[in-house]
Amino acid sequence: MITNMTSGLDFQAKALVLRAERQRVIASNIANADTPGYVARDLNFKDAMLQATGADSSSGLRTGNSNSQGGGANGMTHPAHIALSGGAGGSLGGSSHLAYTVQSQPSLDGNSVDLDRERANFTDNAVRYEATLRFINGQSKTLLSAIQGQ
Repeated sequence: MITNMTSGLDFQAKALVLRAERQRVIASNIANADTPGYVARDLNFKDAMLQATGADSSSGLRTGNSNSQGGGANGMTHPAHIALSGGAGGSLGGSSHLAYTVQSQPSLDGNSVDLDRERANFTDNAVRYEATLRFINGQSKTLLSAIQGQ
């Protein structure tokens, strides 16, 4: 019975961790906006959340969010593709959900960071992070008042 009451909190807690990781990746992109040859990365939130909750996507092809390219949990869209390895690991135990962003403005130094897009992503993710926190807070208060019998 307690698992039924806390399952919503578990889902939101996983979402909160993934939002924090995406914020870290976006901040890294912004920090490296002037680094020659730096390739921007982004967290594929949909696939990361599917893996974190134990769900699986229903289609054969895995689609990223509008800001990233690439595939599913291992970066592959087909079993015959070669898996990508390495990269800077985050708190999720590796870079399995990180994808390279599509370069929208070519630059002479090979840097693929689009500051306008990264700032918009940062703001959007911050708002979603805050909403998740508020939802967890509200759900916790509801559980507490139910336990106290109010």
